[in-house]
Amino acid sequence: FADLVLETWDLQCDRNGREHRTAEMGCQQLVVRRGQPFTITLHFSGRGYEEGVDKLAFNVETGPCPIETSGTRSHFAVTDFPKESGWSAVVQQQDGNSLSVSLCSPTSACIGRYSLTLETSTGYQGTSCHIGHFVLLFNAWHPEDTVFLREDDERGEYVLSQQGLIYQGACDYITSTPWNFGQFEDDILSICLNLLDTNPKFLRDQNRDCSRRNDPVYIGRVVSAMVNCNDEDHGVLAGRWDNHYEDGMSPMAWIGSVDILKRWKEFGCQPVKYGQCWVFAAVACTVLRCLGIPSRVVTNYHSAHDTNGNLVIDRYLNETGEQEQRSKDMIWNFHCWVESWMARPDLAPGYDGWQVLDPTPQEKSEGVFCCGPAPVKAIKEGDLQLKYDTPFVFAEVNADVVYWVVQRDGSQKKSTHSSVVGKNISTKSVGTDSREDITHSYKYPEGSEKEREVFVKAEHEKSSLRQEDEGLHLKIKLSEGANNGCDFDVFAVINNNTDAERVCRLMLCARTASYNGTVGPQCGMKDLLNVTLAPRAENSVPLRILYEKYGESLTQDNLIKVVALLTEYQTGDVVVAVRDVYIQNPEIKIRILGEPMQNRKLVAEISLVNPLAAPLNNCVFVVEGAGLTNGQQTKELEEPVEPHAETKVRLDFVPRQSGLRKLVVDFESDKLTGVKGHRNVIIAPQPK
Repeated sequence: FADLVLETWDLQCDRNGREHRTAEMGCQQLVVRRGQPFTITLHFSGRGYEEGVDKLAFNVETGPCPIETSGTRSHFAVTDFPKESGWSAVVQQQDGNSLSVSLCSPTSACIGRYSLTLETSTGYQGTSCHIGHFVLLFNAWHPEDTVFLREDDERGEYVLSQQGLIYQGACDYITSTPWNFGQFEDDILSICLNLLDTNPKFLRDQNRDCSRRNDPVYIGRVVSAMVNCNDEDHGVLAGRWDNHYEDGMSPMAWIGSVDILKRWKEFGCQPVKYGQCWVFAAVACTVLRCLGIPSRVVTNYHSAHDTNGNLVIDRYLNETGEQEQRSKDMIWNFHCWVESWMARPDLAPGYDGWQVLDPTPQEKSEGVFCCGPAPVKAIKEGDLQLKYDTPFVFAEVNADVVYWVVQRDGSQKKSTHSSVVGKNISTKSVGTDSREDITHSYKYPEGSEKEREVFVKAEHEKSSLRQEDEGLHLKIKLSEGANNGCDFDVFAVINNNTDAERVCRLMLCARTASYNGTVGPQCGMKDLLNVTLAPRAENSVPLRILYEKYGESLTQDNLIKVVALLTEYQTGDVVVAVRDVYIQNPEIKIRILGEPMQNRKLVAEISLVNPLAAPLNNCVFVVEGAGLTNGQQTKELEEPVEPHAETKVRLDFVPRQSGLRKLVVDFESDKLTGVKGHRNVIIAPQPK
């Protein structure tokens, strides 16, 4: 027999992409999921493959130093039926000189970029031919993969969906901001793989790092560290929280991860400026979904940052309600992290499922700024000894807040206020734009026997569990929505739950604030020295907050923190109430003109009304949407937008993909920033 000579081959990127649900990554490269067969076709010249005469074998290799014992190299012969373990290649069909072969990786294979080589031998003669590269991803569809997720609609949302909503605002006024994850957009996969190769663990020991890329726990930890740059590890984003963002992008201006990851690549892996928690979480979510790990962004309201690990956050107020920063402990209005779905074979049974990964740089873990994966189940059960960083996340949702009022003479009085940490833990629902509340997966109902058991296990005494019903109660209420550019009222509502008349001093103070709990200048104040409360009565005291007072110092988080202090003269007792008021931006309206169809031009008409009494200058709309806009489109307005006037722009784009898509819009100007809007569009497939 003459030698078997390989002439051409076809990696069937299109067909394999469809079957492996990676088609949106483009047909330029083969991208497949582990444990699932993929087909390639070999064309020989002169004669076809003869079974029993010709021997065929493949080599697959990943990483710079592939070794069989590390699981980064495999040599396997073409056989009649798949092997039980390891890589396999099986003849599917033969047609003249063409041969279809089905290859399959084990479900425990390392993910990453592989090279594929074919070895042919007839008799003693052998030749080898490099036939290309492919990328192997985690497989949430395979029951034996450690990231297996049973429900198909959940896989659709947490692996395949390229757009989502991230919850922000305040606990009493939850807002959603749209986000373009874009994990299948051009170049994103190669940037994510590049991120793994930039990580210090890889640079220290390439063989060990690559051999551990079969484990989502390991990958999750690496991604959590690499999305921030706090270890000078060439991480993706620099964090900043001080409202000075002139030398970069304000964290509020981003509308997607694609722009950020592409900038990181273009800057030669220098950190992109600037991120805050939802930006870190969203970029990590993009990277994890891209690599095939089911992931979602989660928001925790009233999130504690307990630096000394005692599960108590001490806040100090002076008599006028101003905060004094005495400890590094903070309460964030909200904090975002990522949950990723995976098995935890490294732990005792019972901790598989959602794991918290937090890429926002807060505390070091094993010497590096990363956090997790911490099993959500372990947080709920108070199993704080389990890896990784479970005590830190437990504190974020369970710490106790104690307010101390510092009197003029320096003495401190403990307030009877209990602020609840870990409220309204939220994520986008599967398949719809509504909010899913997942607080119950992190904690048992408040005041329940189970909650008490968990706190005993976690050695956590919660002082606020027993709140007395007698005495004075204080709440801050809001009449109607607070709109940017408008004046509005807040009310201190006081209840005297006793049978005696009480005489008190009431201090009400409003300050502009950032979402991480820091406050700016005062924008409203009232000090009533003589409030008389009749027995069993309710009093309501208004405080008017004027735009001319808050407008200048309102941060891009659009928050005003209102603090009320009620001091009873007779006993000296102090009651504290705190409320964060979210100032609403105007709505961006989006109209789609024309029939939405793949590869056909569409026009979006985008409008917004200036709610302020002053003109808006340097106005710009930024628009993007995975599969819709081919990157970002920017429209700068030549004229200012006059007070209370409407501005309208039109943008056209050609959708490249069919199906449900989200068009995401951001509006920036000198006085109004980070205004977001989105519109869902269903794109019909191109007629065949």
